Amino acid sequence: MKYAIIAAGEGSRLIYEGVVEPKPLVKIGGEALLGRLIRIFKQNNATEILVICNEQMRSVHQYLLKESSTMVRTIVKSTHSSMHSLYELSKNMTGEPFVLTTVDTVFREDEFADYADTFIKSASNGVDALMGVTEFVDDESPLYVGTGDNMTVNGFYDTVPLGGCKYVSAGIYGLTTRTLETLRKCIERGESRMRNFQRALITDGLCVKAYPFSKAFDIDHTKDILRAEEFVREGGIE
Repeated sequence: MKYAIIAAGEGSRLIYEGVVEPKPLVKIGGEALLGRLIRIFKQNNATEILVICNEQMRSVHQYLLKESSTMVRTIVKSTHSSMHSLYELSKNMTGEPFVLTTVDTVFREDEFADYADTFIKSASNGVDALMGVTEFVDDESPLYVGTGDNMTVNGFYDTVPLGGCKYVSAGIYGLTTRTLETLRKCIERGESRMRNFQRALITDGLCVKAYPFSKAFDIDHTKDILRAEEFVREGGIE
């Protein structure tokens, strides 16, 4: 299975708070966020890992040169948004399902292994997208995910919808090639946010399901680095 990592953001909030390293190279448990994802993906039957980073991240380019192999490939391009980063990655994602994450997503490795296995089985049974979700809400602008029977996703919301909502997005996306047509149309319409792409999947009638992670969060501030370190100590990452 193919994997993709969006590492194109500048991490401006971390820089403002005094973090010297670019976000992809911030270390958690002695391991760079980018290196951690590459390792985890290799452990979960990766056939190819694509990473997109922006043109200003020279230290990230150097790091990836050391990782370069027939499995790990790098796209160096500055993009307008995460959706545009996905669009650049998608040009190399034809032919088989793939899993996409942002570089700063932290999750339990054992849960990810089950997620990856579940996605492959789901994709072979007609599921077009398997979105990682969590009940742990710690994002400044969470994307709420509505679910129905059998964890079928019925909506993505910027605020808690009427009737409540159990889950938020965990920044982990399992996508089949059928979703790429929806992505192309989003780009042509001038959309720029990943959440609008996810909404479009529902509008286009694709089968989108959710997979619950016990806890998942992003590294946006220095306090998140400390939280992730604690997560490591508690066994959240092997």
